[in-house]
Amino acid sequence: MMCSTLTFSSRACLVALSLTLIPAAILGTAPARADELMKWERVPLQIPLKTGAERVIFADKNVRVGFPPALNGKLRVQSTGGAVYLKADSDFPATRLQLQDMESGEVILLDVRAAGTGPTEPVKIIYSAAADAAPTSGEDAGRAPARRKKVSYKAPVPLLLTRYAAQNLYAPVRTVEGVPGIHPVNPHLPSRITTLYPSAPVTVSPVAGWGAAGRTVVALRVRNTSSQKIVLDPRELQGQFITATFQHRWLGAAGTPEDTTTLYLVTAGRAGEAFVREPSTARKAVRSAQKVIRYED
Repeated sequence: MMCSTLTFSSRACLVALSLTLIPAAILGTAPARADELMKWERVPLQIPLKTGAERVIFADKNVRVGFPPALNGKLRVQSTGGAVYLKADSDFPATRLQLQDMESGEVILLDVRAAGTGPTEPVKIIYSAAADAAPTSGEDAGRAPARRKKVSYKAPVPLLLTRYAAQNLYAPVRTVEGVPGIHPVNPHLPSRITTLYPSAPVTVSPVAGWGAAGRTVVALRVRNTSSQKIVLDPRELQGQFITATFQHRWLGAAGTPEDTTTLYLVTAGRAGEAFVREPSTARKAVRSAQKVIRYED
């Protein structure tokens, strides 16, 4: 089938005093614990955790954390000012977390696992631009910040959003092209949308959404419920959309491997306002309005 168109401060401490000035009794004290440096090169970072112990990830960026529902009750996650605090309450195998830069939209991938034994020292993430300029020793080692650039696009935003969404859903993680400014959004849509494609015997449900520059792309799963092949036509979609792109041109009969595809809809502003309201939602709104009128009377 062809395409139709997830507070920080470094604890690193380097002792600068000469050993000749330190009394012998002090030499027996434990050395300061340093951060473990991990370089982000678009390859998921391996973060082992010790169950019951907290581990801090210094991202040096204002990030938000995305993690799968499977970790609910197993992993406590707190994020503030560029530091992410992870504490495993029980063992679990390697699971993917996402740290998203709130400014640039870049996503950093972590493969986190928890076991009875494991490291507890903080992890400091360094980046290609920062690492090349950072000194190799001293208090500022690994701290040089990457310069921020004003976000500008060489292609139309709807095109970039659609391509980014398709890559996130279909391409291997390592090949996903990072686009500054694109960030995940909650489209605030019902789990089943019946008003979008009423002329075809399909079910439609939202999968994910991303936004940038005042535009939002929503990825929706479209599944054939009939025994007939369906040729998809974006002109039959109901709603206010800037662009509409099907991942495939047609759907096979229900029950075949080709009975499902993805639809990418780009909207202006909030995605939920571009869709025709579901009948059940409209009825609730009418009933609420009638109650208000009665109360006023």
